[in-house]
Amino acid sequence: MDLLPQFPYNFSQLMKTKSLTKIIGTSESAAIEWKPSLSQIHEIIETVVAFANTEGGRLFVGVSKEGIVKGVSIGKDTIESLANRIAQHTEPKVQPRMTVTKVEGKEIIVIDVKESRDKLVLASGRPYVRVGKSTRQMSKEEYEDRILNKHKTELNFDSQTCQGAKIADISRAKIFAFIQKAKQERGLDINPNAALPDILSRLKLTTKDKKITNAAVLLFGKDPQKFFLQAELKAVRFRGYDVTGEMTDFKTITEDAITLLERAESFIFDHIPMKAWIESGKLQRQEKWLYPPKAIREALANALAHRDYKSTGRVQVRIFDDRMEIWNPGKLPSGLTVETLKETHDSIPTNPSIAKAFFWIRYAEEVGTGTNKIVRWCKKWGLSEPKFEERGSSFVVTFRKAPETVHREVVKTGVKTRVKTRVKARGKILDAIKQNPQITVPELCAVVGLTQKGVEWNIKRLKDEGLLRRVGPAKGGHWEVSASV
Repeated sequence: MDLLPQFPYNFSQLMKTKSLTKIIGTSESAAIEWKPSLSQIHEIIETVVAFANTEGGRLFVGVSKEGIVKGVSIGKDTIESLANRIAQHTEPKVQPRMTVTKVEGKEIIVIDVKESRDKLVLASGRPYVRVGKSTRQMSKEEYEDRILNKHKTELNFDSQTCQGAKIADISRAKIFAFIQKAKQERGLDINPNAALPDILSRLKLTTKDKKITNAAVLLFGKDPQKFFLQAELKAVRFRGYDVTGEMTDFKTITEDAITLLERAESFIFDHIPMKAWIESGKLQRQEKWLYPPKAIREALANALAHRDYKSTGRVQVRIFDDRMEIWNPGKLPSGLTVETLKETHDSIPTNPSIAKAFFWIRYAEEVGTGTNKIVRWCKKWGLSEPKFEERGSSFVVTFRKAPETVHREVVKTGVKTRVKTRVKARGKILDAIKQNPQITVPELCAVVGLTQKGVEWNIKRLKDEGLLRRVGPAKGGHWEVSASV
């Protein structure tokens, strides 16, 4: 504590007897403790530490447990000796403010303890905490959690220095695209043309000594797998209902975390059916993916942001005839369970820098709300709640088809049919753009026969594959088709 006791005591600064009597006359609490005499020095020190590790408090020496003023004998060196005993047996040293005053004609000592900044104070090598009006020894788990919380920034994998990484390993093009999108989605105010070290610092992707973090490489590295072989994603489409079925498609995706999400999303949409129907009074057909796109994106973002990057495991997408599973290495953080994920809960991201980047570009929701929204989106889609579970050393999210669609859609829509239909639609889009580079999305809807959402989705896939790009603004710009088409 920063306030040292004064010697000799300054009685002009002592507390008013009237207010002190009022406190003594109430009862002990989380912030008030009574001790009858200085002979209980060990308990006094433990209580001082407990106050420091909680929210601070005031200890009265010379008052019985019943709140009766007994008084203590105060000699020349009493206060100095007490202060030294407290300092000698606490780590870091606690130096509370101590005053002496008379109540009912008897002298008592009042010890005021401030709340410790990191709440990791020890009394004779042991941590204590205040629980109600009792002082108890802190559990090993609670003390370790406090230590981890104090050093969480340094301990988080994504905040640690990426060994061997240099500024040349960071892609300016990726950062530029990220800032532009983050500015559009969430109003991020960073100049994309600033020096790369300055941008990384603003994004909190450098350490205190200005070194590049693991998150910087995972998000914007030219070749993240050069540093982290495990930072890839495996996507598989199985025929049937388990992993023994035929693999009709398999991809290993290696790129930065943002691109991993986008390409995993593309893989999923290439392998799940889209329900289409005609509504009376509407010219265009109505379309709906088997699983809600927002929930898919949120689950992928969670898998990449919350995975354990120290594990050699990979994030996986497994698509079966009746369900889809998204796996990520690593279990839930301490304090969270699969049950609490569906309730209001604290946000404890394993890799907060990656989670924040996904939030900026709206690939993930506000921290602490993503799993709740996944549940809500699935219910609104007419599906059962997704299943959250821990399997071995992994965390898994499972989306299931509505029971009545499992067999019908598998029979009617095979992988080859879906891919063939989408290829045909994209071909129409490219042909229309070649004939009229200024064509608008609504005009493309009329040509292709898809909804605006369907056309925009196909355009995004074409852009991701490098077959199409937009030149200039949305209004006044034009499309360019790759020369390879």
